[in-house]
Amino acid sequence: MVLEGASRSEAAASNGMDVQTLRDWVLRYNADGVAGLRDRGGQGRRPVLSQEQLAALKAAVIEGPDAARDGVARWRCVDLQGWLAQHFGISVHERTVGKLLRRAGLTRLQPRPYHPKKDAEAQAAFKKTSPAW
Repeated sequence: MVLEGASRSEAAASNGMDVQTLRDWVLRYNADGVAGLRDRGGQGRRPVLSQEQLAALKAAVIEGPDAARDGVARWRCVDLQGWLAQHFGISVHERTVGKLLRRAGLTRLQPRPYHPKKDAEAQAAFKKTSPAW
């Protein structure tokens, strides 16, 4: 309707839209033609960590903490929160650390602890001789 000479307010009213919306469409059409009227999609929020930083976090988690250097025996999200602040100067919430770990392909599951002096042969012998309940 605007291309045919109708006013913007008349075209907006007859098509059930706000004048500002029609104005934005006219400006996009004038700048890029029909292609300018397609949805552009938002860029979204920038990631907290770059791909290199996320890879460094994943490597640190897989390597595990050093008790002398990191002061912990195992990584927890709150510990990794401090690690991120120390290495990258990034302050994130504890839950965000869990989301970053999932994005890196890691889970929060931990292996079952075992005693360092366990005897595998004694366990196998016990399983063979113990009665089945």
